[in-house]
Amino acid sequence: MSYIIWVKVVGFSGIERHSLNTLFRLSVGQSPSYSLWTPDAPAPPHVSLIDMDCHEAEVELASPTFNSNAKIICVGAKTHERAWRTFQRPVDWNTMVQALDGLFASQSYVDLETGFDTLADTDVPPGVRVTLLVGLKVEERMYLRARLSLAGLTDVDEANTFEQAVTATRRRHYDVLIVSLDLTDGDPWALIQALQGTVAPPQTIIVASERPTWPAMEKAEELGCIGMLDIPFNPPQVLGLLQKV
Repeated sequence: MSYIIWVKVVGFSGIERHSLNTLFRLSVGQSPSYSLWTPDAPAPPHVSLIDMDCHEAEVELASPTFNSNAKIICVGAKTHERAWRTFQRPVDWNTMVQALDGLFASQSYVDLETGFDTLADTDVPPGVRVTLLVGLKVEERMYLRARLSLAGLTDVDEANTFEQAVTATRRRHYDVLIVSLDLTDGDPWALIQALQGTVAPPQTIIVASERPTWPAMEKAEELGCIGMLDIPFNPPQVLGLLQKV
């Protein structure tokens, strides 16, 4: 199955754009395939290709809408502190595509010890991070979905109960996990510990509670969670944690 990786292109000469568009067309039908990202694309860009020798680069990197979660490839004499790769001119476009292929090569994981099958769903493009919300109320999930989308995390699943969460984590791998400590039908800490013990644990875990306590915050830190959200949500607190994702 061919996956589309959306590439946001900033700057570049007409000749360079022509070379890029040719490579994008040649990738059609391959896995992954690449396509030029536009604002009407069905997904946020997975990677930003930025011409550091043009003024548009400064505008893009300083924009409040710039997605810091996307990979950055810089081209030119300068680079950026968050750049994944930097290429000098003249650009070897084939080498760049090979690097992208390596970055977005699909991965799957199975943990034989715990029995958690973390094979990624075949409909998830490589490089796209998937989020699971566990034990949250409808209005809480809706709010977090909106904030996650702004952070470039648009593939979000929901589990109302402990059992639903276990089933979901056996079905696919999650990069981001947000768990309510007010879950009533199971131990949220046990879920977090089980996933932390797998071959491919979530990269980011956040807990949330209507009754946050100091011991709970200490336990969250011990288990590698990046923080605890208060419920009702405090927008600056949510924004601050999602910036760490």
